[in-house]
Amino acid sequence: MSLCGWLWLLYCLHVPGSVWGLDGGGEGACRLIAKPVSGSVYRAGDVVIGGLFPIHVEAPLPEQEFRSIKENSTCTIFKQRAYRWLQTMIFAVEEINRDPALLPNLTLGFLASDTCRTEGITLGAALAMVTGKETSVVGTECGTTPEVPVIIGDAHSSASMVVAQTLGPFDLPMVSYFATCACLSDTWRYPSFFRTVPSDAFQARGMARLLRQLRWVWVGLVSEDDDYGKFGVQLLLQELQGSGVCVAYSEVLPKLPSKRKIRHIADTIRGSTARVVVAFVGFTGHSGALMEEVVRQNITDKQWIASESWVTYSTIASPKNLPSLAGTIGFALTKADIPGLGPFLTRLHPDGDYQKSDPFLRDLWEEMFGCSLGVDLSVTLPSRRQCTGSEVIREGESQYADVSQLRASYNVYKAVYAIAYAIQDMMACRPGDGVFNGGQCPDIRKLQPSQIVHYLRGVNFSTPVGESFHFDMNGDPPASYDIINWHVTPEGTAEFVQVGHFLSSEGSDDQFHIDMDKVVWGGGSGDEVLVSVCSADCPPGTRHAVQKGRPVCCFDCLSCAEGEISNTTGSVECIRCPERFWSNPDHTACIPQLVDFLSYSDTMGVILSVISVSGATLTAGALATFLYHRHTALVKANNSELSFLLLLSLKLCFLCALVFIGQPNPWTCMLRHTLFGISFVFCISCLLSRTVVVLVAFRATLPGENLMRYFSPTQQRMGISFCTLIQVLICVLWLALAPPRPAERRGREGRGPRVVLECEVGSVIGFSLVLGYIGLLASLCLLLAFLARKLPDNFNEAKFITFSMLIFCAVWISFIPAYVSSPGKYTVAVEIFAILASSFGLLFCLFAPKCYIILLRPERNTKKHMLSN
Repeated sequence: MSLCGWLWLLYCLHVPGSVWGLDGGGEGACRLIAKPVSGSVYRAGDVVIGGLFPIHVEAPLPEQEFRSIKENSTCTIFKQRAYRWLQTMIFAVEEINRDPALLPNLTLGFLASDTCRTEGITLGAALAMVTGKETSVVGTECGTTPEVPVIIGDAHSSASMVVAQTLGPFDLPMVSYFATCACLSDTWRYPSFFRTVPSDAFQARGMARLLRQLRWVWVGLVSEDDDYGKFGVQLLLQELQGSGVCVAYSEVLPKLPSKRKIRHIADTIRGSTARVVVAFVGFTGHSGALMEEVVRQNITDKQWIASESWVTYSTIASPKNLPSLAGTIGFALTKADIPGLGPFLTRLHPDGDYQKSDPFLRDLWEEMFGCSLGVDLSVTLPSRRQCTGSEVIREGESQYADVSQLRASYNVYKAVYAIAYAIQDMMACRPGDGVFNGGQCPDIRKLQPSQIVHYLRGVNFSTPVGESFHFDMNGDPPASYDIINWHVTPEGTAEFVQVGHFLSSEGSDDQFHIDMDKVVWGGGSGDEVLVSVCSADCPPGTRHAVQKGRPVCCFDCLSCAEGEISNTTGSVECIRCPERFWSNPDHTACIPQLVDFLSYSDTMGVILSVISVSGATLTAGALATFLYHRHTALVKANNSELSFLLLLSLKLCFLCALVFIGQPNPWTCMLRHTLFGISFVFCISCLLSRTVVVLVAFRATLPGENLMRYFSPTQQRMGISFCTLIQVLICVLWLALAPPRPAERRGREGRGPRVVLECEVGSVIGFSLVLGYIGLLASLCLLLAFLARKLPDNFNEAKFITFSMLIFCAVWISFIPAYVSSPGKYTVAVEIFAILASSFGLLFCLFAPKCYIILLRPERNTKKHMLSN
């Protein structure tokens, strides 16, 4: 079967009211019971260009029984805007025919049909164009070349998809001027589809950029139940992923909307906290019905974002809708001024010739002037007056004659010129240099659709208004949008003001600009940018906590944890402060943590230093006193050598407290505990030696026993050295295996968190052995001194040793719980206090009475007195 036959078969299968039957001759043929309901405008030419325009937007119900012819099946609701698109096509064709340079010796014709914005009628009109037949066809009558080799249209994405899928296998090209669905960029499904309007993918990208830039993160979506609305919203949602913008609701206008559904959508818009509404809707009566309901409910606190389909549609921007829609922002197709189009549009008049060639003129006239061209008014519209014939179309006084916003009309204009330049490239082909069948060139008088497809892909031209134009690999043009804002004029009408632009194309950076000073914002906000958020930004010092079951834009504000900050409004997460830093009370900044250690600049450090030095000074004074009076009876009786060693060790005990003051470092940490342990063992060893000597001297009562020979000064020195050497060995092992080291501990006290610098013991066992050994010697010394407490008073000092050791043991027993419970630097202060307290106890108990006698009661410092009872 020929190409024409296949297309006619498709026509019969798709057009409502067509059936297979037999003609009078008996041959198989396709016969239409009902003719197509859409009208058409035709002009002959060497190449006839098809055109599909939604002159009407409401189609009659189809005949479902296929038993009778449905009379007077016509579409209703005339659209002046779409009729202007048709006239723009005619204007472009005539302009090209007048141009002697573009297509010399070739005349373009056109065949434009009404689609009634319905997929079935659109497909029927397209198939009727390419088959060249309307009622019947026989296979022998149809050639291989379609009547119309290329079609401009359709305006509706869903209808364009249907037609493109049907005609695509036959390489019949379509050049749409208003079908923006991104799905039509799929060259595998729609290989012969082109368009002069950008894909919605770019518009969605621009809308997402606008929402992000204006920080509108809580928006509502309204779309139509068609491919334009579905794919538009889907693309917008893809662009918004990860941007922080959330959708409060997504409502769909059904194809057959009821008042109840319209009211439900308006109620949703009114009740939502989202103050920004993105509307991906067309220019049908459905969107108009929604706007009427919005106005009826007095919804005036919303900012509307319009798609290119209705942002410059004056019917929706009527004065009655402006209380709710003023300030609308949207993306409009780039407009242009087409010279001569205004006078061309106003030339029409309903005389006999025009009405015969244009079946739509009557609808235009009656719609524009509110009169009737019918002979019998009772048959047409009884409520209308009879047209006088003196009515005149004036430029700018109607939507049809308004040439101030030529956007879709300009796309129609570019589509005609794209086809013309493709034909020009065909005509420029030289035999042998062509791209078909071994260098053949196309036959201009008998064009094949596939040839037009090939040359359309390569067109690159400048329109008469100076714009450069070409198709990309997907058949799409470069994306260029004007950002339009609805202003209200003093007369109360809408003015479409350009406040920015958006340019985008695949493989290049987007250019987005909006002049904020020009924008009049919707929602009653005036000059202030409207705020649309689910939850207000969290103040500094807090973070977002997403509400369960709700989008991420809906959150509660929780204070940052200790050591975390958020220094900006709307922080999603808190930031952990760096090492040695902490959060201020408001959690808005990191401040250096207080470094806490017992230093010489602290009051406590100064006091303890003074006490330590004072103790060492008193000890030095006692040593000097004993040294000066070493030949006196009291000093001799108290074993002067042991007294000197004991005073020396006490001085070391006082001075070792100074090592505990200051910032810890590895050397001071090791020196602290070793010096402390060795000094006190040395001191207690001296006391122990003295106690043993006294006890042995006065307890050796058996005749012939000379025990003192075992406790000569040499043996005493050896015993002291041996006891001290054991502590030295313990300290050496401790330092070798696990020495004390500086450490940091986090704490909180008084003015806030701080870093406590301290010395860790390293080995708890080592530290315990040092203290345990001191405790062992002290306990032994206490026991022996207690046994010697009743020796002669004038000579025996055992009772003083006993008392001093009681003080020593009491101090260090109370030290343990105080040390464990003291925070920060007070831990070190407690240890120093224990050292000083025990040292002062030994000093005063052992040497204060003797110094008193030596210095103040010298008469008692005699041998006689020492031996008296």
